[in-house]
Amino acid sequence: MSPATDSEPPVPAPDSDSSGAPGVDTLPWSITPEDAAAAAESAAGSTTARADRTAALRAAIDPDYDYREPLGSRLDRWWTRLMYTPGRQRLWRWGGPIAVTLLAAVLRLYDLGNPQSLVFDETFYVKDAWSLLHLGYEGSWPSGVDPSFAAGNVNQFTTAPGYVVHPPLGKWIIAMGEAVFGAQNAFGWRISVAVCGILAVLLISLIGTKLFKSTLLGTIAGFLFAIDGHAIVMSRVGILDGILMLFLLLGFGAVLLDREWHLRRLAAWVARREDEGREPTWGPTLWWRPWLMAAAVAFGLASAVKWSGLYFLVAFVLYAVLVDALARRRAGIPFWLSASILKQGVATVILTVPLYLASYLVTWTGWFVTNGGYYRNWAQTDGKPWTGSLSWVPLVIQNFWHFEVSVYNFNVNEHDPHPYAANPLTWLFMIRPTQMYVGTFNDGTGNCGAQTCYANITSVGNAAIWWAATAAIFYLVYRLIRKREWQVGLILMGMVAGYLPWLLYINRTIFQFYTIAFEPYMILGLVFVIGLALGKRTDPPRKRARALWIVGAYLLLAVLVTVFFYPVWTAQPIPGWLLTLHYWLPSWR
Repeated sequence: MSPATDSEPPVPAPDSDSSGAPGVDTLPWSITPEDAAAAAESAAGSTTARADRTAALRAAIDPDYDYREPLGSRLDRWWTRLMYTPGRQRLWRWGGPIAVTLLAAVLRLYDLGNPQSLVFDETFYVKDAWSLLHLGYEGSWPSGVDPSFAAGNVNQFTTAPGYVVHPPLGKWIIAMGEAVFGAQNAFGWRISVAVCGILAVLLISLIGTKLFKSTLLGTIAGFLFAIDGHAIVMSRVGILDGILMLFLLLGFGAVLLDREWHLRRLAAWVARREDEGREPTWGPTLWWRPWLMAAAVAFGLASAVKWSGLYFLVAFVLYAVLVDALARRRAGIPFWLSASILKQGVATVILTVPLYLASYLVTWTGWFVTNGGYYRNWAQTDGKPWTGSLSWVPLVIQNFWHFEVSVYNFNVNEHDPHPYAANPLTWLFMIRPTQMYVGTFNDGTGNCGAQTCYANITSVGNAAIWWAATAAIFYLVYRLIRKREWQVGLILMGMVAGYLPWLLYINRTIFQFYTIAFEPYMILGLVFVIGLALGKRTDPPRKRARALWIVGAYLLLAVLVTVFFYPVWTAQPIPGWLLTLHYWLPSWR
């Protein structure tokens, strides 16, 4: 069974564990516990209860499958027997995602406090978080304070405001870890980001399960994200981008749920009109869309970490309008396009934009309720209050607007050269990863088996995952044109929102590690292709076995690459000759 296209009925099929997954036929563990219980109960009174119960369960699992034919591989048949009961199916549905989440926790929490120094942009966000926790706004710090801060002298901030170029939510989240574990150790200022990275693995597993209707594919998505080096590094360094990624992924998941919510209610409305004998000329305006509103809140919170969350709001509002238009057309609504834009489209904007703005503004509470923040009293001191038709605007709003304009101008005009700046046209190919930390032990104390040891943190991804995912994304563009599968469209919309806007700032100083914001959608695109490669459970045994071997070999290769690169993702000391073997491209140095 392949993914639904634009010709699909407006009411999506009930979720199962794998039906509808790309290239994966209905698997034997796709039966819901309710179906299994009902089938068993219907056969319980028979004189041949056991045989009838078995037949009923098999019919409920897959009515079209001939159990006398040994189709599929031996692994498929073993899995059928293993996942025979509803309890085991429920265990697998949660066990797979939880298992890869635990794996992610081990990879992200192991030796998290190493190195005990401020790494890369931690010099901004870790210190800002600590002063934010104490002042309610970001205070300023003396120059050259980083070594002293890392040594435990963490209270050198002043009450004078520090100029910041990103909103405060990400720093508040980092501050939560510092509040619990203290800022005197690196574990305290990194733990919050690590937790966000761990939760993102669980979230992408659940999203993959829902999107592909397959716990297997969802678990593979979580597994690949758990072992990818870029995701690991961005979960182990106290900067903002891993936090941003989590909120964006939450919004994406909410959009996925809203799609089903919306299609079901639109179909129900059309059915009622047909029962009443009335033509649905325009269709309804659906005002109660809780998942869409949740997505708006998530994107607002993402923007409160970094402004790039705004692109996701715009992209997925347009996506919601497009989905509504196609659904109305399939339902036979005559004025489907005008209704989707002028009725439901307007409602969608009203439902999302105010929630987006509110969730963004509430994160600035500390700036609003104190008087010490940067530009907090600009209009009263250095600037000039607005006049004319805008003179009624409260001064605090004028000050905030001036601050936001200043931050925008700074961000779009950031052109300072940096040795690890990376052109966004090269991002998908991982040409220039960011070297975030370089430590050298020349006195034999590195315990790496050599006199000189090197401890690096480089945000280079797992090449087996990253380059395959890049190829998958290009293939998905082709596949969307040919087959118009909605799963492909949703995945690519995540790439559109996360990647394409950066091409507008191609001359700005930007870095490869920004890609963490859209890496989950690269992983989902790769898993879509893996689902196609796996084929159907009812494929001939040799074909099915060959597909399983190929996918299994690929996953093993990805694991081996992770084992090899893990030291340079986590600042583990290694000798120089081994470090050199990790430079697969000259630009990785």
